Amino acid sequence: MESLSIFWLSIILFGLILSSAFFSSTETSMMAINRYRLKVLSRNNKNAKRTEHLLNNLDSLIGTILLGNNLVNIFASSITTILAIKLWGEGSIVLASLTLTFIILVFAETTPKTFAAKNPEKIALPVSIIIESLIKIFKPFVWIIAQLSKIILTTFSIKSETNNNLVSSEELKMVVSDAKPVIASNYQKMLLNIIDLEKVKVEDIMIPRHELISIDINKPDKILKQLQRIQHTRLITYDTSSDNITGVLHMRDIVNLYAKGNFSIDNALALIHKPYFVPEGTSLAHQLAHFQQQKRRLGLIVDEYGEVRGMIVLEDILEEIVGQFTSNQNESIDEITKQKDGSYLVDPRINIRELNNLLRLNLSVTNAKTLNGLILETLQSIPKRDVSLKINNILIEIMQISNQTIKLVKITKLEPVPF
Repeated sequence: MESLSIFWLSIILFGLILSSAFFSSTETSMMAINRYRLKVLSRNNKNAKRTEHLLNNLDSLIGTILLGNNLVNIFASSITTILAIKLWGEGSIVLASLTLTFIILVFAETTPKTFAAKNPEKIALPVSIIIESLIKIFKPFVWIIAQLSKIILTTFSIKSETNNNLVSSEELKMVVSDAKPVIASNYQKMLLNIIDLEKVKVEDIMIPRHELISIDINKPDKILKQLQRIQHTRLITYDTSSDNITGVLHMRDIVNLYAKGNFSIDNALALIHKPYFVPEGTSLAHQLAHFQQQKRRLGLIVDEYGEVRGMIVLEDILEEIVGQFTSNQNESIDEITKQKDGSYLVDPRINIRELNNLLRLNLSVTNAKTLNGLILETLQSIPKRDVSLKINNILIEIMQISNQTIKLVKITKLEPVPF
């Protein structure tokens, strides 16, 4: 090296600085590139497919880039020392080193890395050809370095193998949230609701057992009376005891019998569908798949003792995804009636998740599933009329009580007090 002229040493130094910038920008672009977009591009782009393959073998990729970057930086430092001695003598080595550090920092690190971070595809895809060749050349050295690194990490009980390709539900929700420019807000909300289906259990949105209408198949006279005045679309049927459930009777089947002029109690009972039981604790995501596989639309939720807790209906799961099937959520919706002062009269039997969705509240669903259960859990006793309680910024007033049971409550959303 010392035999080379100042001109050639300068050319070599300039090439080494460019090489350092190449490795720096390559490393940043490879790490910053969008993996999902890369998968899409790899279908029709050879460079994208090559880049995806390189990222699947991250140890070799990083090892090669770091090895190349360190080699050119060390050589650049040596060339700078030789140039400094030839031009200004040995006393200029320190100044030359500081100057080289500044040049590398600006022109081989900060500038190329910033550009690569903002334009990863423009860098990563074209350079993948060069990096693939360098990986083959440096493979023995990279392997040795990787083994030494693993030995060192193992000595300190640090696991070196991690799977970064797995995406958690929270990360996936973040991806959907960041896609606002390309996904309409209503569709974005649906996608977020689908991701949350795994967290929600069937008992969180079930129709409670006490709200289900049941009929005894051994009492035909009462069956006819119930069918004449019932407002529900489905009836639970049982034999003698309400715990001995025999199935579910759909009112649309009864209507079809009337339409054909074939209605009779025997014909109606013959249309009873066998019960389909769902274990308590099943997630909505799994239950939705089960409904699809079993070609069913409803199931009876049972606890660990086999007792029926309630009913889960396909429409309720769909509402968890797309929202309530109502035209205006601010008007009276079965259990909720809006008042002129902005408060709401609410049937406390309402499911807390439904209440949160309708009124945009944030009441806890960890333990209690209904508003009534939440009130009893908070007060730890059966309340009296005109008793009020505050949960977060929600004021709940008990308006009606009958037979030790809460019949009606008033909910008011309080404005946060400024500090």
